[in-house]
Amino acid sequence: MNRAKLINALRQEAGITKQKADEVVRMFFDEMSNALAKGDRVELRGLCSFRVKKYKAYTGINPKTGDRFKVKSKRLPVFKCGTEMKNRVNPNNN
Repeated sequence: MNRAKLINALRQEAGITKQKADEVVRMFFDEMSNALAKGDRVELRGLCSFRVKKYKAYTGINPKTGDRFKVKSKRLPVFKCGTEMKNRVNPNNN
């Protein structure tokens, strides 16, 4: 499912205009992004959670040339699937 399909599903389910559904989806993702940017954890019970993982700087190696280079420290969002979602995707493994 992509963003457009999500907007359409929300529009049909909630009985709202496409513009309003788009606004709701945009606000939802903006708030999630803002929370993660601040370092907060985002949890959608039964569905999933997101957090920001910090990676330290390290020295990398180019596999073709063998040259070494510095990789800066970084923060990346990490997704963790919830139990309820796992059970929906894989119903026979309960």
